[in-house]
Amino acid sequence: MKKMANIKKGDMVKILVGKDKGKTGKILRVVTETEKVVVEGVNIYKKHQKQTQTKEAGIVEKAMPIHISNVQPINPKSGEPTRFRRKEIDGTRVRVDKKTGEVVD
Repeated sequence: MKKMANIKKGDMVKILVGKDKGKTGKILRVVTETEKVVVEGVNIYKKHQKQTQTKEAGIVEKAMPIHISNVQPINPKSGEPTRFRRKEIDGTRVRVDKKTGEVVD
């Protein structure tokens, strides 16, 4: 298994390829087993749902996962797409912007 990129739930990311190229959104879930992420408002598919005792019938929109290589994190301070790396500062591991070297969180 490959090493996961330094992104986590709640990060803002920019979509690099596909039908939603150029859009930005917040990560809702990270699936480490398949190296995919679910991004809010991106890669939406419609599912036709049959009526049951607990659910209504109709068309439900669902966000599907995207491979982690197709997204790029956005630095929350500058708002620019960038890459993060891990660095140990004062005994704690933090994420650092690769371009500027500033601590992200």
